[in-house]
Amino acid sequence: MMERQKITGGIYLVLDPSMEKSLLLDRLRGALEGGVQLVQIWDNWPIGFDKSKKSELVHRITYIARPFKVPVLINEEWELLLGCDLAGVHFDQVPGNYDSIKAAIPPETIVGITCGNDLKIVEWADQQRMDYISFCAMFPSRSAGECEIVSPDTIRKARSLTDIPLFVSGGITPENISQLKELDIAGIAVISGILSQTDPKEAASIYNHALKEIENEKFTAK
Repeated sequence: MMERQKITGGIYLVLDPSMEKSLLLDRLRGALEGGVQLVQIWDNWPIGFDKSKKSELVHRITYIARPFKVPVLINEEWELLLGCDLAGVHFDQVPGNYDSIKAAIPPETIVGITCGNDLKIVEWADQQRMDYISFCAMFPSRSAGECEIVSPDTIRKARSLTDIPLFVSGGITPENISQLKELDIAGIAVISGILSQTDPKEAASIYNHALKEIENEKFTAK
């Protein structure tokens, strides 16, 4: 487990472990070079992947991310925290046994959760003092197909309920990111917008530039 890092924002890359391994690792490296600041390994493992195969891939991913000092989180399978060099875990919904999980994982573990339009999850996450909340989905997206579309008003209400960093995800592109400029968010989560690109370094750089532009607009407007 790397030393706990404070989640402040930026580009949050969600890795799809069902991709061909060498291609996935190559694109991860490029994305990190392009300025990705947080990585999550999505719970979308290839059929037949047992715990040892998962642990092996996690080790490869954390090894690549370590020199960049970028935290790597696991989606759902928090047990992997106990045997791998992971920085945290991301939950898709409130775990029924969260108290037991919290007692089992290291105290420095980064913890985040997905939220839709149900602000009760925001209130719960705030009570638990989680490290961040990620809203899914802002726009229609194939990879976020199971997520409901989140209204901008939900993000505004969430901001009034908590000071936890808020991320948004789902169908976000460098072209539509400007539609988020009125929202008080820390960053954006991306899958295919970076992983499907032949030059992930350039793709991550473009996202970073677009995100900084809306941050500058917010600063100028104050």
